[in-house]
Amino acid sequence: MRAAIEVADIFRAAGPAYRTAHAGHLSLAQLKVMSAIESCRTAALGGHLEACSDCGHQRIAYNSCRNRHCPRCQGAAARAWLEAQEANLLPVGYFHVVFTLPAEIADIALHNKAVVYNLLFKAASETMLTIAADPKHLGARIGITAVLHTWGSAMTHHPHIHMIVPGGGISPDGRWISSRPAFLLPVRVLGALFRRLFMTRLIELHSAGKLAFFGKMAGLRDRRAFVHYLAPARRKRWVVYAKAPFAGPEAVLAYLSRYTHRVAISNSRLIRFDGNEITFRYKDYRRAGADRQQIMTLTADDFIRRFLIHVLPRGFHRIRHYGLLASSARKNCLAHVRDMLGAAPAPEEPLVEKASDQRQPCPCCGGAMVIIDTFAPWHQPRAPPTARPSTRETVHDPA
Repeated sequence: MRAAIEVADIFRAAGPAYRTAHAGHLSLAQLKVMSAIESCRTAALGGHLEACSDCGHQRIAYNSCRNRHCPRCQGAAARAWLEAQEANLLPVGYFHVVFTLPAEIADIALHNKAVVYNLLFKAASETMLTIAADPKHLGARIGITAVLHTWGSAMTHHPHIHMIVPGGGISPDGRWISSRPAFLLPVRVLGALFRRLFMTRLIELHSAGKLAFFGKMAGLRDRRAFVHYLAPARRKRWVVYAKAPFAGPEAVLAYLSRYTHRVAISNSRLIRFDGNEITFRYKDYRRAGADRQQIMTLTADDFIRRFLIHVLPRGFHRIRHYGLLASSARKNCLAHVRDMLGAAPAPEEPLVEKASDQRQPCPCCGGAMVIIDTFAPWHQPRAPPTARPSTRETVHDPA
């Protein structure tokens, strides 16, 4: 069911003025996202005509933009991705680990998205794999599914990595080693190594001329100024958070379905849009209990600006796998682990053919909807033929 207010409504109403006001300051990727969201499920993208196979009810369905930043297009993408991940689940507990960048680094990332976000993935994954392999801790090679989020609940810039990690790994001699039931790895040790790896490589990127600085941060092009700027981040504790393990594989999939294809704000959080201001719900994590749920109102200009901050560079992968779950070794590693755990092997082919048809049933009788016509962008479906009166003269029988 369509939400009462959607991000697309805001972009269609305020997007043209925003593009004019910020001409020359928007990237091609941001402009494409705006255009895609504005056109999503409208006549601009074409569509098809569906009819119920039981009662004959007809409805028009416009095509989706399928842009990964569009709030309306992520449900189907998430379902397809999750179906592919079911075969990768192991019969063990899973942990949720979060790596967060401090504010000083987030400001640098805002103007160097591809470089710094890649470094965030590399430093976080290497930290987990290194500490897990240490005999003083787990002493095993683990598997990781990592997802990048760049936003806080109020759409502020807040880059962090969510990881789903099986509770155990393969030892150097090929045995399965299980983690403790409610403990995977020490977060303070993880945070210290994560900070060291990230800071060392960030300075290397600066020395190699791979970081750009603009506006108020232009002075950081100088190496000494850059090192001085990073000093507070070197002294503070970097946040690594580990949650208790999930209650079974179904809970893991439920979590993944909420996080893997999420965008900066969902349509369901929008409350009101009067053409000039947008009111929406957000969570203030500094508060506890019922006070955590808060309401915020932004101008249309500021809302769009915050949304576009989170547009990723073209081709950037925001879901990545490491260790036992790396694509090159995943199939063999998982088969080996299942064998050691005495679990049933993953089926090569689905036991039941899953329908690719995601169309909603008929709203009148619940019957299956079938496509009876398609139409190109900016067109409408052809109207059904109507009987026309005959132009021939009627011949009367004289008898």
